[in-house]
Amino acid sequence: MQPRNMSMSGVVDLAAVKAAGEAKQKAEKARAEAARTGTAVPTRLIFDVDEAGFQQEVLQRSTEVPVVIDFWAEWCEPCKQLGPVLERLTGEYAGRFVLAKIDVDANQMLFQQFGVQGIPAVFAVVAGQPVPLFQGAAPEAQIRQVLDQLILAAEQQFGIVGAPATDAGAEDDEPVAQQPATPYDSALAAAHEALDAGDLGGAVQAYRNVLADDPGNTEAKLGLAQAELLSRVQGADAQVVRKAAADNPADPAAQIAAADLDLVGGHVEDAFGRLVDAVRRTVGEDREAVRVHLLELFEVIGADDPRVVAARGALARVLF
Repeated sequence: MQPRNMSMSGVVDLAAVKAAGEAKQKAEKARAEAARTGTAVPTRLIFDVDEAGFQQEVLQRSTEVPVVIDFWAEWCEPCKQLGPVLERLTGEYAGRFVLAKIDVDANQMLFQQFGVQGIPAVFAVVAGQPVPLFQGAAPEAQIRQVLDQLILAAEQQFGIVGAPATDAGAEDDEPVAQQPATPYDSALAAAHEALDAGDLGGAVQAYRNVLADDPGNTEAKLGLAQAELLSRVQGADAQVVRKAAADNPADPAAQIAAADLDLVGGHVEDAFGRLVDAVRRTVGEDREAVRVHLLELFEVIGADDPRVVAARGALARVLF
C-alpha cells in the first residue's frame, strides 16, 4: 500500500483550510470585542424557527455551534419570564451558542417530536442530536450552569465551538482586506509539496518548524495531522492490522490503527463508523483515547464534509 495514494485527492483543500482559519481568528476577535464592549446582539444569534426551516436553521447549524431551543407560546406567562433571560444570556455569551425560538402553537409537529411535556421547555441540538436542558422558568444561575455545561460538552466531545454571527450586510459595509503574505507561506508551500510527493518525514518536519514559531497556524496543524496519519500507516501490514481489529473489538489501539488504514484508503465512513463503535464499547481512558482520535480524523477531512457531520451525529448518540 502506498500511503501517498491519499495524496490529497480531495481529502482536504489546504487553501480552504487557510481561509477558514483566518475566518475563525476574525470570529474569535469579534467575540472577544463583543464581550468586552457589551455590543448589541446580532440578530442572527436569536431567530424564530418553524418546521420548514428546522433542518437548515437548527440541524445543520448545530454542526458548527450549539443551538438552544426555546419552546414557547403567546399565552404562556412563564414563557414571557424566561424568554428575555435567554435572549439576554445569548448576547452575553457572544456567539458560544445561538437561540432558536419555536412557537408551539404554530409548530405542533416539532413540539411532539421533541416529546415536550409542558412549556416553557428548553432543549439544545448539538451535532444534529437533541439534548434536553430544563423545563419551566428556571433561575438565571441554574440556566448559566446548564449553558456552561452544554458549551463545554460541545467543545470537548465534538470539537464544536461557537462563533459570533454577523448581520447579513456587515461584510458589504466593511469589506475585509486581503490577507498579506506571511513569513511562513514559502515554508508551508514546501511542506505541502513534500506531502504530495510522499516525503512524509520532510513534510512532518516542515510543518513542525512552522508550528514551532507559530503554534496557532491552522494550515500547518492540518498539514501535520495528514502527514502524521500517512506516517502511521506507512509500512503497516494491512492484513495484520485488520485481523487484530477484528479479533479485538474492544482494543482501542487496534481499532485506531485500522481506522487510520480505512481513512488513508479512502473509506472515510468505515473509519468513522469503526471508531464510533469503539467509543460505544469502551469506557474511561480507553474511550477518551478513541474519542480524541476520532476528532483528530474529523480535522483531517474537514468540519463541513457531510461524512463528518454524519459521524458527529453518531458520536453524539453514543455519548449522550
